[in-house]
Amino acid sequence: MGCLGNILWFVFGGAISGLSWCFAGCLWCITIVGIPVGMQCFKIASLSFFPFGKEVVYGGGVGSLLLNIIWLLVSGIFLAAEHAIFGVVLCITIVGIPFGLQQFKLAKLALMPFGAEVH
Repeated sequence: MGCLGNILWFVFGGAISGLSWCFAGCLWCITIVGIPVGMQCFKIASLSFFPFGKEVVYGGGVGSLLLNIIWLLVSGIFLAAEHAIFGVVLCITIVGIPFGLQQFKLAKLALMPFGAEVH
């Protein structure tokens, strides 16, 4: 079921959200200081392309907290808003609810991506 969900997800919106993460990663990689942030964006883009069957575990320390604050101010709010809006639109129909829940999972990850692990 996860494979079918991932295929439908990619066709009906996952490609757009994954490309948004790739675009943010490219912008962060312009500077040498932002390369670690950009690499994290590319990791999350792979989750955004195919999210079904994967879980996000949050953790981290002080370094992750500081990086999350910088991330939130520069890129996080925009990506989280994008995922939240898509999630609300997808939850309008009964068939779209599982896809909307995946968008909400990605919206939470967009707010605090550092210190999070994908399992």
